[in-house]
Amino acid sequence: MIMRFLKKVPAGMMVVPMLLGALINTFIPEVVNIGSFTTATFTSAGANTAIGIQLFCLGTTLRFREMGGVVKRGGVLLISKFVIGAAIGIGVGRVFGPEGLLGLSALAIISAVTNSNGSVYLALMNSYGDTVDQAAMPLLAINDGPMLTMIAMGVGGLADIPIMALVAAIGPILVGMILGNIDKDLSDFLAPAGTILLPFVGFCLGAGMNLTNIAKGGVQGILLGLITCFVGGAFIVLCDRLISRRPGYAGWAVATTAGNAVAVPAVIAGTDPSWEAYADIATSQVAASAILTAILVPFITSWWAKKYGCPKFPKADTVKKA
Repeated sequence: MIMRFLKKVPAGMMVVPMLLGALINTFIPEVVNIGSFTTATFTSAGANTAIGIQLFCLGTTLRFREMGGVVKRGGVLLISKFVIGAAIGIGVGRVFGPEGLLGLSALAIISAVTNSNGSVYLALMNSYGDTVDQAAMPLLAINDGPMLTMIAMGVGGLADIPIMALVAAIGPILVGMILGNIDKDLSDFLAPAGTILLPFVGFCLGAGMNLTNIAKGGVQGILLGLITCFVGGAFIVLCDRLISRRPGYAGWAVATTAGNAVAVPAVIAGTDPSWEAYADIATSQVAASAILTAILVPFITSWWAKKYGCPKFPKADTVKKA
């Protein structure tokens, strides 16, 4: 009965546990914050571990000859998301000044639109993509934080690329790939773990969300989420289809705002004090966008994947595999 329900909901194996985790974290967080294995399994404390295990198991299924496709697909998604976020934010900042347009500053726009939720992307690629799509997740981790926002806004730190952070992100998938290429039996054994972990990853992601942040961000926060999802997403999908020659489902999967992006306005304000007056409201707006896009994007990605094709729902007219 439960499985039948989850299969009826788009990306239900992730979305339903995520919403359940968000509801618990918003209204009764003490239920899961009792310590020990309960807290480790059913709160955001377990998210990185669950995702790391997913990446390791995914790595065992990835062949060395597929790495070119990983860099190509992931690079197009990464660059197109940065370009559209920077273009919208810089345009608003230059035309309307620091106050921005309709209550949305350039700081809020760039922080939200250039940062994607890698965990949501990985979960969706487990449901609709292939191993190459999934393996692009560590490359997308480059935009998960303040670096690209700082570059787009022209403040300091342009040369401070966090190499070790990228190494840490690809560590599990790299180790898994080495072992999987050495022993195919190990790959066959671990491959199903990616799907099995989906509901756990979803719940842990939800347990890091507080639904009241949507209210705190106000109408502007909701508008920011819609811009991130539909304006940014449409551009990324266009690039995914024209450049990577892919159906576009992966483009929608990165049309989110990362949870880590909530801290970006404060980082920027710390670097450039002229943004201090706008940092607090931008923070609440980015938080609202992070929650809203995490809810919307799985449904949009599911609909698009089934309509236009993906490895799990192939169509005769699907754009050829890269």
